[in-house]
Amino acid sequence: MAGMSAVVFDMDGTLTDTEHVWDVVRRGLAGAEGLPWPAEASRAMMGMSTQEWSAYLSDVVGLAGDADDAARRTIGAMVAHYEAGLDLLPGAVAAVRRMAGRWPVGLASSSPRVLIDAAVHAMGLDGVFGTTLSTEELQAGKPSPDVYLEACRRLGADPVRSVAVEDAHNGILSARAAGLAVIAIPPHFNPPPAKTLALADLVLDSLDELTADRVSALLEAR
Repeated sequence: MAGMSAVVFDMDGTLTDTEHVWDVVRRGLAGAEGLPWPAEASRAMMGMSTQEWSAYLSDVVGLAGDADDAARRTIGAMVAHYEAGLDLLPGAVAAVRRMAGRWPVGLASSSPRVLIDAAVHAMGLDGVFGTTLSTEELQAGKPSPDVYLEACRRLGADPVRSVAVEDAHNGILSARAAGLAVIAIPPHFNPPPAKTLALADLVLDSLDELTADRVSALLEAR
């Protein structure tokens, strides 16, 4: 089992077009309290676990209440957005199914469990992922390698023989630190800096370009 390969996907910004929604919701909460939005806040929170970004909203942005209040209000607003209709990135479902036709696939996300489950169901991918994992279920969010290491462990895969599909700065760092080959698909919203993309093994323009041949070539080169 330890020698198996797997493909592990990020969710927000990689499969679902939701990174900007998180930003709109968080900025809205700050704006409603008349708080300025720190210039670095949007990028800083991308990839953080629920515990980490809620503390950031409370401690750095200055939302009223504690971190638990910030998490409850933010997630509640995100659930409302999902119920109104989840925006998927072009080719998302087909890309997951293509990979699942060749390798075990997992999901390693910074979203809370309730949103992961809602998104997987909305995409019609129930039962396709061998495991789905939220960083809120671990001690640390991305860029810690924990979520990718645990996803591979649950899939029975060797991280060094596996591939991560990511979009964001912290996610790329997380997957690389875990030892996976990294395929980066930069988003239109807040893309990673060039020096981060340079850490990826392959940079693609879209999920349609994520093919079994490309993944196989990466794995064979390891």
